Amino acid sequence: MNKVFYLSSCDTCKKILQKLNLPEDLELQDIKKEHISEDDLDYLYSQTKSYELLLNKRAQKYRTEGLKDENLSEDEIKSYILSHYTFLKRPIFIVNDNLFIGNSKQTVEALKSFFNE
Repeated sequence: MNKVFYLSSCDTCKKILQKLNLPEDLELQDIKKEHISEDDLDYLYSQTKSYELLLNKRAQKYRTEGLKDENLSEDEIKSYILSHYTFLKRPIFIVNDNLFIGNSKQTVEALKSFFNE
């Protein structure tokens, strides 16, 4: 699977995508227009063994719903991610079984090294 889950209205996602020499066969999925499927989310879980790693804890909805104060189970986190695009950390790159999650400086540097060799 060669795919990127991103948000087209997210300036950070746009900047990251513009910095990379992406292969033509890379599928871009705007998670606002096409929510992540349960199958795709299960694949990500199979690679990370954690829904919590995939949870966007910076999302306003995460804070306004008081989720930061709760001890969520993996099943609850999965349900939140499937219920609304904002709960999925982004961007997420899946390329040749390599997984890059989020927009931390370390992740962006790894992406640059991987795509701009």
